[in-house]
Amino acid sequence: MKIDPLLKQINPPPRLIMGPGPVNADPRVQRAMSADLLGQYDPAMTEYMNEVMTLYRIVFQTENHWTFLIDGTSRAAIESSLVSLIEKGDKVLVPVFGRFGHLLTEIASRCGAEVIAISKEWGQIFTPEEIEAALDEHHPKVLAICQGDTSTTMNQPLDTIGKLCAERGVLSYVDATASIGGNELLIGDWGIDICTAGLQKCLGGPSGSGPITISETAAALIQERWHVEKGIEPAGFIPGKQSRIQSNYFDLAMLMAYWSPQRLNHHTEATSMLYCARECARCIVEEGLGKVLARHELGSAAMVRGLQALGLQLFGDLSHKMTNVTGVYIPDTVDGEAVRRDMLHYFGVEIGTSFGPLHGKIWRIGAMGYNARRDAILRTLNALSSCLRLHGYKAPEHDAALAALEVFKSEELGPADIEISPVSKIR
Repeated sequence: MKIDPLLKQINPPPRLIMGPGPVNADPRVQRAMSADLLGQYDPAMTEYMNEVMTLYRIVFQTENHWTFLIDGTSRAAIESSLVSLIEKGDKVLVPVFGRFGHLLTEIASRCGAEVIAISKEWGQIFTPEEIEAALDEHHPKVLAICQGDTSTTMNQPLDTIGKLCAERGVLSYVDATASIGGNELLIGDWGIDICTAGLQKCLGGPSGSGPITISETAAALIQERWHVEKGIEPAGFIPGKQSRIQSNYFDLAMLMAYWSPQRLNHHTEATSMLYCARECARCIVEEGLGKVLARHELGSAAMVRGLQALGLQLFGDLSHKMTNVTGVYIPDTVDGEAVRRDMLHYFGVEIGTSFGPLHGKIWRIGAMGYNARRDAILRTLNALSSCLRLHGYKAPEHDAALAALEVFKSEELGPADIEISPVSKIR
């Protein structure tokens, strides 16, 4: 009897996902997600919630009390931040240097903001002086900016942003979805008011949970907009003096109450995703954040060396390239999509294309999270080299994987050694 395909158990083909994200989840994270469910007010569950807050303070490098999870993808965390900060008519300044800056402008405009976008050519970043000048010209309530934009592979420097904003009474919001865990991010030292992330890139998990950290300044403003929904109001509750946050699900004031000792009901916490997010952070803290950053930096150096050995031209301002993803121009002599297709078909390796003005012009090749490791990078370079040649590309005689291996060997890694030496100087 023929079995209905809908009744077959899911059995995904094995893939090595080496695009700009998502990437393969760490097996330890996958195991954590399979743990038994708990009720949302079980003492064991609320203790896991507290542990998540502590672990992500280390990942974000902050002492912010309000450090927790938004149930939803990284975009849910972005939207919760902006909808909770912005009231209708507020000015929001967005420096755009790729696709995800445009996303911030769209979300802010949907929140009713007067959005002021300043733009850079894709592949470039903003200088502190350019951002300072825009702040002084436009006097926004909020500055919203990406740290790493995978559409361009650029990593925007942020070390002066918080100070520039604080001096002018501007709230700073940073989307670090693509950069956290693979690039330096010092929320406390840099004075960022709100920062959000996602698990599916350098943190080594699947999409579905958005870590967030909120400064005392931003938290005070958000709590002024706290209006509890009917039916769960605590006795004697006095609502905030400012307008109600327009979204119920993304209402940070209510979510903060849910993550507080009060545990005021909001939604049912996504238990398996909380286990997942906890394990992502635990793995980073166990390895050591400095070693994780160095592992990504070393992987980036090896990937760059291998791509250059193939005679490929790298994209963008390499002095500000993200460690976890590399942009490379597609050779004029090949069909970029055909090469990607054959890498997936013959080698089980996926790399990414790009968006907008870069669509069809560059590939984006990642090495992040669990995949920021030697064997994954060498396999990717071998697959790319073979498929380029298959499609008639006249590559130099250099061996791409060997060139990358020489970078790894220069760091004197043993066969099973994950103790990474200081950050490689090779870009």
